[in-house]
Amino acid sequence: MRLTKQTNYAIRMMMYCTADPDGLSRIPDIAKSAEVPELYLFKILKPLVEAGLMKTVRGRKGGVCLARPAEEITLFDIVRVTEEGFFMADCFEEGDTHCPLVDHCSLNAALREALNAFLEVLSRHTLAELVRQKPELTDLFGLRVA
Repeated sequence: MRLTKQTNYAIRMMMYCTADPDGLSRIPDIAKSAEVPELYLFKILKPLVEAGLMKTVRGRKGGVCLARPAEEITLFDIVRVTEEGFFMADCFEEGDTHCPLVDHCSLNAALREALNAFLEVLSRHTLAELVRQKPELTDLFGLRVA
């Protein structure tokens, strides 16, 4: 399975927020350090906020941050919000009538098993774990711990 840029950018943004010792991050700072277009981050932010993964704080000293502790947010949580669907083949879609083998083929079951294994692995890994395993991310993101 190939994840979209949207998922990649969402994970980068949320890793930045996890690594930010100040707690509130600004979209322009995230965009610059994660090499992601600002407008794209604003677009991605909306569904992440709606899903309760991130929150925004308005005002002069506002910004964005994780809505829950990084230890409680899995990669699966992010992927579930940012990916349109998990169709590995046309026959995964409801009501597909293009394949005459759909009711007699083992490919669908094998692909579904592979997809479930992929999603299960994502559900075992948290944002905190990703950032904690790479303490140099703080420097790469241009964040300094006081």
